[in-house]
Formats: sequence, structure tokens, C-alpha cells
Amino acid sequence: MYQNQGNRPIYEPLPPQEALPTMYDLPSENPEEPGLPDEFHLLQPELLRITFRPPTYPDDNFFTASDLNLYYDPRHPQWYKRPDWFAVLGVPRFYDDSGLRLSFVTWQEGNAPFIVVELISPGTENEDLGNNLREINKPPNKWTVYEQMLRIPYYFVYNRYTNQFQCFGLVMNRYQPLPIEGLGVWLEEAGLGLGLWQGEYQGINRLWLRWYDQNHEWLPTPEELQKQRADTAESELARLKQLLLDRGLEIS
Repeated sequence: MYQNQGNRPIYEPLPPQEALPTMYDLPSENPEEPGLPDEFHLLQPELLRITFRPPTYPDDNFFTASDLNLYYDPRHPQWYKRPDWFAVLGVPRFYDDSGLRLSFVTWQEGNAPFIVVELISPGTENEDLGNNLREINKPPNKWTVYEQMLRIPYYFVYNRYTNQFQCFGLVMNRYQPLPIEGLGVWLEEAGLGLGLWQGEYQGINRLWLRWYDQNHEWLPTPEELQKQRADTAESELARLKQLLLDRGLEIS
């Protein structure tokens, strides 16, 4: 688009949403990346997803994802990171209010994640914690992207081999360790806390990352919620039966 000023056209730059690639133009996976996620990398993000219910955000006004390409730099639109799990507040659940996302392109969305969780292993620890040096003309590590480029408010890292849970918050544009108090770390903006829960999920009893509410109660999974409702209904039925018996009424 341009405007004539005298005899010289002046071109107006297009906004990033129009000038840069969209999620339909960018690859959603890299077939050259070796290896596949292990079972823990499938189960843990799923538990985070189904227990992430921020009370001040409707279900259609936040987005969570795991192992999804996160494009972060409009100057290098092919560069991406692939967090194990992340959540974005204040964005529609669906892309353009209708479609499933192929990736999360920050310059298209106009928003960055609120929190990222990485499940580190010996092969990813340096990348996740920013301990490796950046090579010339190569993408920065995850720590640098999350802290300095996207400025993601919260970055949590969990090592399932040692059960070390590290929590970082963005303070003066730098990540600082957050103290773990009670069940975990409380995130006021989301109205939720994230901590380590010892329990059984999908038949596996171990420590899991899990969300809890302001009453310090672990948020239930859909299966647990269904069981709670069934137990409540059964208890109420038993109470009513006993009440009728106490009044001398027979129950057929």
C-alpha cells in the first residue's frame, strides 16, 4: 500500500499479521529431529492440561498445548521452540475462533505464553536451563527465548529422574528462582498454584506436576470429578434411606 506525496510513492509497511508467515505457512513438525517423547512426556502434559482451570478465565479464553511449535522471532520466522507444555491466557481456544492450531505463532496471535513447563532429561538440561553457548547464526536456547525474547512470566522445570522442581519468575526482565511454599508456587494472575503431587494417574503412582486451587485442594481430573459426584449422590441416597427408616417408613 502506498500514498502519493508529490511525485514519489511512499510505501507503508504491512503489519506483521499480513507481512509475515502464518501458522499455515510454517512447518508444524521437523521430521529430522531424532527420537520420540517417552510415556512420561505424554502423560504429564495431559495431567497439566486437564487440571488447568483458571477460575477467572472462561474455557474459551485460554489455550494450552504440549509439544507444539512455538514461533517467537519475526526476524527469523522459521525459528521455533517446542515446549513440553505451555499455557496462554486471554486468547481464543481456537484459531480464528474456529480451527485447531497447527502451531502457535506469536506475531499472529499478538500474545505470548503465560507459563512454560519443561520436563528436562540429561539430553535437554543445558538447552532448558540456558547452560549451553549460542552458536553464530543459530537459534538461541530455550531459556533465552523464554526470558529475553518472549518474556514469559513463569518458567517451571521438572526433572523426573531426580524429582527436582525448579520454578522461575520474571523479575526486572530476568528469571529469578521462586520459593516453593506449601503445595507449590501460587500464580496470582491465574488464580492457581502448581506443585508436586504424589498419587496415581493412569495406573502409575509417582510424583506428578499438578494444579491446585486457592483452598490448597488439588484440582480433580474429569474421572476424579465424576467419581466425586457419584460418591456424593450415593451418600445422599443412603442418607435419605436412613431418614425414611428412622421415621418408620419401609423402603422397597
